[in-house]
Amino acid sequence: MANQDEHFKKVISHAKEYGYVFPSSEIYDGLSAVYDYGQNGVELKKNIRDYWWKAMVQMNENIVGIDAAIFMHPTTWKASGHVDAFNDPLIDNKDSKRRYRADVLIEDYVAKIEAKIDKEITKAKKRFGESFDEEQFVATNGRVIGYKEKAEAIIKRMAASLEKEDLADVKSLIEELGIADPETGSKNWTDVKQFNLMFGTKLGASADSAMDLYLRPETAQGIFANFTNVQKTGRMKIPFGIAQTGKAFRNEIVARQFIFRMREFEQMEMQFFIKPGTQLKWYEHWKEARLKWHLSLGLGEENYRFHDHEKLAHYADAASDIEFKFPFGFKELEGIHSRTDFDLGKHEEFSGKKMQYFDPEENKSYVPYVLETSIGLDRMFLAVFSNSLQEETLENDTTRTVLKIPAVLAPTKAAILPLVKKDGLPEIARQIVEDLKWDFMVTYDEKDAVGRRYRRQDAAGTPFCITVDHQTKEDHTVTIRHRDTMEQKRVAISELGAIIKEEVDVRNWLNKM
Repeated sequence: MANQDEHFKKVISHAKEYGYVFPSSEIYDGLSAVYDYGQNGVELKKNIRDYWWKAMVQMNENIVGIDAAIFMHPTTWKASGHVDAFNDPLIDNKDSKRRYRADVLIEDYVAKIEAKIDKEITKAKKRFGESFDEEQFVATNGRVIGYKEKAEAIIKRMAASLEKEDLADVKSLIEELGIADPETGSKNWTDVKQFNLMFGTKLGASADSAMDLYLRPETAQGIFANFTNVQKTGRMKIPFGIAQTGKAFRNEIVARQFIFRMREFEQMEMQFFIKPGTQLKWYEHWKEARLKWHLSLGLGEENYRFHDHEKLAHYADAASDIEFKFPFGFKELEGIHSRTDFDLGKHEEFSGKKMQYFDPEENKSYVPYVLETSIGLDRMFLAVFSNSLQEETLENDTTRTVLKIPAVLAPTKAAILPLVKKDGLPEIARQIVEDLKWDFMVTYDEKDAVGRRYRRQDAAGTPFCITVDHQTKEDHTVTIRHRDTMEQKRVAISELGAIIKEEVDVRNWLNKM
């Protein structure tokens, strides 16, 4: 756990030092749980968004995209259930005066149990070496079985209590487990209470006539409200999907863990409209498809797992999360939810407008069911960034900090470096920049010794360094260096575009799916 905490601190520090993420309005001492994306961060974020959009919309003939407004008629949120049911269970510590999400306190307790399981597995791996069978060990080791049973029982009880709105039992569970305030160690807790997460605002020039509005807490409702518009204008036939990326806002009282949980964040969602009765088939389909998308980036299969929900949202008949191993443990990265006909049915009820589809094969109209995939763009950013940041010990016993961001997502694809700032080398390097920048984000760097420039670009996550030297003037070749392997190769300037394209082309990465 200590190593995880140390790594997470390095992630946050590195993100700021290399222009990825800054605390918002830092010159005024910042704003809690609000962050700005810097010059490298905005490129990485855009590349993740584009990678999702290409896989989800461009590569699927029956999925289209929209961009719905952040402001929506307030009845939208009454129909969706957010006004009445969009709550978090909160608990205060009487001594420290700090407020926490009760479910997160319990989940963190379970994460510590899971860390003990990992520790037992690590010890056994060292003891048994190559003959170690992890699956058999987990299934037969008494201590591991005990830990697993305890963790599962805690999560099951919490889910059942939240489902029944039995907040008294949630508090009892916290007390029985001896969960203390993470900051002070105090166990003096208040009762658990529900808190609505929506931000309220007003629309109108006059205080007397202004309409009460909400900043949207999710992007999905803009898709549902536009279901008939898209279906009719696009002449869409079921099954079909509508995708959207955009900002959402939640008044997180316990926002924490850097950009993992923020008050202003971005979602990438797709609602897939299907025939009632086919939801299980499509649920399994999208679980598999979305995991393949994640795995195509090469962040390590062992860093992902599915977590099926014990407690289902009011609209769902099945739900699962793709969890990722962040520096602070496995946490939700993407949700796959079978939402039934709840959303369209409720909007039909509250608006008085038909939200139905005429199925020519069935020769009847019905309210479609919906299968949702929803991923937090900021969480995906953190998953990529934290997984990519590595400290390596080299053969000469020196170390390097390297940000091994998948090349397809890297903010800058190549740095062009003249060996010296004279003899016409900068002019040649500048011409290479001019040629490559039409197709790739590239940068020019002439400050410091070339070795230090390599290290700087490694830490910034740049996949290629291209060095122009005196031989370049003779034979029009340069040295291209690969970030991950540090391998250097002499290539013709005319080949650079093709070499970089091979490594960063979306087609090559998505074809791994």
